[in-house]
Amino acid sequence: MAGELLLDTGASVALVDRSERRHADCVAVLEGWSGPIVTTAAVLTETLYLVGPSWQAQRICLEFFYRSAFLLLSSSPDLRRIGELMQKYQDVPMDFADATLVALGERLDTALIFTLDRRGFSVYRLYGTRPFHILP
Repeated sequence: MAGELLLDTGASVALVDRSERRHADCVAVLEGWSGPIVTTAAVLTETLYLVGPSWQAQRICLEFFYRSAFLLLSSSPDLRRIGELMQKYQDVPMDFADATLVALGERLDTALIFTLDRRGFSVYRLYGTRPFHILP
């Protein structure tokens, strides 16, 4: 299945937190997207941590998944590849959540990433060669 949009932590946090500087940009991407939006448990975990201990903020985040606006996909099939990516990009550095998204992008064959992390995702490559298309 091609055409999925990979969701990263920063964009997820900005969608939930109206005080985030890029909130409006992220809402515009979400409103303009009609295909599947996918992410990993590592990204969800980072997002819940960053929105803080407030149940209200965490509930809003989780509701995207409850309503199937975002799909949570397993990283288990990609664990070996995730380790390879983290080693390859250790100078960036690449954290575990980013590695799960790059590996997921390779598995789904999609280079579309919904992220505020231009520094990392402008360097990372699918299959070592294919650049990401970054939204917003």
